[in-house]
Amino acid sequence: MVRTRFTSISSAGSSLARTDDVVGAMRSLRHAYLIGVEGVTEIWLVRHADVYDELEDVSDPPLSSLGRQQAERLAQRLKSLEVHAVYASPHRRALQTAAAISDRVTTDPRLTEARAVYPAGKLELQESPDAVIQRMQDAVDAAVAAHPGERIVMVTHGIAILTYLCHILRLTPGTLRLFPDFTSISVVRVKGDRSMAGSLCDTAHLEPVP
Repeated sequence: MVRTRFTSISSAGSSLARTDDVVGAMRSLRHAYLIGVEGVTEIWLVRHADVYDELEDVSDPPLSSLGRQQAERLAQRLKSLEVHAVYASPHRRALQTAAAISDRVTTDPRLTEARAVYPAGKLELQESPDAVIQRMQDAVDAAVAAHPGERIVMVTHGIAILTYLCHILRLTPGTLRLFPDFTSISVVRVKGDRSMAGSLCDTAHLEPVP
C-alpha cells in the first residue's frame, strides 16, 4: 500500500512537471511570434476599398458606392480599437478609405501601388519587388519609430501589400497565393529588428450581418 501511494504521488508530480513544460513552451512560442510582448508595434496593412464597380476613366479614381460601404464597414470594425495613427498612400482611393477611419491621416508616398501597366488586360509590373519591399519597409520603419508599441493603420494597395508580406514571411515575391480583397487587413507585429505576420487578408467586417 505504501509503495502504491508513493508511486501515485510521484506520477502526479511528473504530470505537473509536464504541464508546466507545455505551458512554458506555448508561452515561449507566443513570445517568439511577438504575441503578448511589451513594446510591440502593430502595423495594420489595409487595402483600399473598391473603385472598380463604377470605375471612372480618370487617372486617380474615387471610391465607388460599394467602396464607400466597405470603408464604412472597416471603420465600424476599428471603432472599438485604439488606433494611434493612420497613414495612407496619396492615391484618392487610399485617402478616402483612410478618411473613413480617422480625420487625421498622414500621407506617405512610399505606400503607393507597385508601378504597372495592363496591356490587353494583363498585369505587367514595371517596378522590381526589391524596390517595392524597400519603400514599404522604409514607411513601416518610420511609422514604428514615431509610434513605438502602438497600433498603426496603413492604407495602401494590393500588390504592395502582398510583396511586403512575402518579405515578412520569407517567401519569394509572387508566390503568396492570396487575394487581398478590398479593405482586407493584414497585421504585422514589429519590435526592434524582428517582424512577424499576425493575420493575412482578413475581411471579417465584410461578412453579412446575421
